[in-house]
Amino acid sequence: MASTGTGIPLDAAAIISTVLEGILYGLSVFMFIGTICTFTYKKRMRDVNRPVAAVAVSLFLLSTTHMVVDIIRIEEGLVKYRNTFPGGPVAFFADDTQETYVIKSAVIVMQTLLGDGVVIYRCYVVWQSVWVIILPCMMWCAVAVCGTHMVYDFSLANNAESVFTDETGRWVAAFITLTFLTNLFSSGLLAYRIWIIEREASTIRARKGIMPIVRMLVDAAILYFVSNCAAIICFARSNNGLYVIGDLINPIISIAFYMVFIRIAINKDTQEFLSAVYVGTGESRDRPKDPTALSYAVFAA
Repeated sequence: MASTGTGIPLDAAAIISTVLEGILYGLSVFMFIGTICTFTYKKRMRDVNRPVAAVAVSLFLLSTTHMVVDIIRIEEGLVKYRNTFPGGPVAFFADDTQETYVIKSAVIVMQTLLGDGVVIYRCYVVWQSVWVIILPCMMWCAVAVCGTHMVYDFSLANNAESVFTDETGRWVAAFITLTFLTNLFSSGLLAYRIWIIEREASTIRARKGIMPIVRMLVDAAILYFVSNCAAIICFARSNNGLYVIGDLINPIISIAFYMVFIRIAINKDTQEFLSAVYVGTGESRDRPKDPTALSYAVFAA
């Protein structure tokens, strides 16, 4: 499948994206270690929130896989097949049917689904209602369908369509747009519910702790929002910058996930707010007494 995009050459885009992704990946590794430490420090193994650990490790493994595949792809395009691939490195990176490109696309889809799934589950935890997450779940399923079909189209060796046009382009556009809308809608529901809780909270501690939580959610949402907007703009303009943004979104999803836990763990007001909310609403019986554990109960799987 040949790219018909404009902008920077694809070999240059591959180098730029791999370098920038490597920087963000290094940051995500550091934050992954911090996340693991926040809910394992001074805790027994049976007290560790295993679903949170599973999600964090899964995101780390997916990010690592994507990074390794990108390095392999760079080596193949610029070294191994530089003089033997028809059209040279530019044609190699324009060929979206390459095995390495299919694999990295599948990794992006899986990481996107995992990240969006976590946000939707957080909505369920704070709303305690299945009805609230019906639409986000339907949108999540649509993202899964579009992502799967997109990767399948990439895997067709005899497919000569462009990633920006024709049938494949429509699936790519649907995947990017639905991902953007799913995350935006779910984050909005989450922030709105926390605002409602703040209005019902009567203690000064609770009111003091609401803004750090909102800032955490907004920061994480904006980080993902901006990257998705950039991807949509690049796709709409058929710009090869889409390949760069696509690689950067992978570690950004992990960073947005990790930063919530780290900032909750180091913010005393946030923990006091969560404790006050559940004590004040009579839900403390079903929640852990430790403030940090309460934070994880709200924002983790």
